[in-house]
Amino acid sequence: MTKLLLPPEPAAQPTSTSRRSFLRYSGATMAVGGLLLAGCDDDSENGNNRIDVGSGDPGILNYAYALEQLEAAFYAAVKGGAYYTGAPASEKQIFDDLALHEQIHADFFKTALGNGAIKALEPDFSTINFGDKNSVLTAAQAFEDLGVAAYNGAGRFITAPGYLAVAGKIVSVEARHAALIRDLRSYNSFVDNDVVDLFTPSGNASTPGVGNGTGLERSKRPAEVVETANQFLKEGSKISANSFK
Repeated sequence: MTKLLLPPEPAAQPTSTSRRSFLRYSGATMAVGGLLLAGCDDDSENGNNRIDVGSGDPGILNYAYALEQLEAAFYAAVKGGAYYTGAPASEKQIFDDLALHEQIHADFFKTALGNGAIKALEPDFSTINFGDKNSVLTAAQAFEDLGVAAYNGAGRFITAPGYLAVAGKIVSVEARHAALIRDLRSYNSFVDNDVVDLFTPSGNASTPGVGNGTGLERSKRPAEVVETANQFLKEGSKISANSFK
């Protein structure tokens, strides 16, 4: 059974994708240092030849790790494509930052999970044209929106307060990514009804708060998220989240 251990804090490593760097970029400065997951390897395949993320908090962390792997691989591919090569310096800087953030996120989860982490996943970006700006931005928006909805939908399954706090910090970063990409596609379109249940007043000034919509971000359950994510993963790297309905 997977269990939580509290080992001595290792010496900080001076790398750009270190855990300390992640905490700085995400703003997650609460005391989660040293929390590692150890135990059995959760890298298991089910009857559909899919890698199941597991159960409990380790399962949710593996679920997040899988999505962060996918995003990190996507931005690495963007930086190797013709669109990025010919893009203005301002757009290159945006993708440099997003690539760094997503790699830090992925490295953080890999470190936190330890031996319980699922394997490195192989992406399949064959439907994305990395030489075309519209194709890249459309895919980037899809990945970022999916990530935000996934974290919002997964929070209900997290039991450890520390992990819930970190997830909240990460989703705030992902939401900023999503807003930025949307603005690149169409100015001032950083939010829309497809990602937020927009509130529409139906009353007047004397009845504030009366109307339709919650004003909250939309969420997606793991089962819906993994089916979308699997469209961009090769056979043998597709995932499932059978413990989270």
